[in-house]
Amino acid sequence: MAKNSAAPASSDAPSEGTTLNGVPVPGGKGRATPSRAEQEAARKRPLVPDTKEAKARQRADLQTQREKARVGMAAGDPKYLPARDQGPQRKFVRDYVDGGWHLGEAVMPAMVVVILATFIPMREVQFYSFVALWIFIFFVIGDMILTSIMVKRAVKAKFGADKIEKGLGWYAAMRTVQMRFLRLPKPQVKRGQRPS
Repeated sequence: MAKNSAAPASSDAPSEGTTLNGVPVPGGKGRATPSRAEQEAARKRPLVPDTKEAKARQRADLQTQREKARVGMAAGDPKYLPARDQGPQRKFVRDYVDGGWHLGEAVMPAMVVVILATFIPMREVQFYSFVALWIFIFFVIGDMILTSIMVKRAVKAKFGADKIEKGLGWYAAMRTVQMRFLRLPKPQVKRGQRPS
């Protein structure tokens, strides 16, 4: 029978926290070993503290992040833009649309005028206001189509015909019907200024 090469631990070795001739033996941990119940209680801490202060702090942090994202998106910061607004071509289209005047910006005010006209107790005024609104909407649709075509041409000239993203014409047309101060991201160019 082969003997084990490792020598068994000596039973005469001092245990932790003992003293030898009044002198503490080195190697002791200096504290009592916690009981099993204490160890289990320490492990049962909640992962997220369930206190009012923690919830209030979490709400404040979330509000700060949302405000930061809102300001970043309004300013056109690429880090905060949604996927539909990202990329140099989309920025070019936004600047192209924001640099011009478009009939679509007046759709909402025109509808408000027509709604107010319905309160006038004259059938002729109500009828002709609706007719005028529909004629105006047809002109708006024409402006949207024209803007879409012009934007596609401008993007082809700037970025090359083989690198055009899909949906740029629709993206431009939808931006024309938004009132300028409601657009997101906010316009970065003045009217009459075309993107370079």
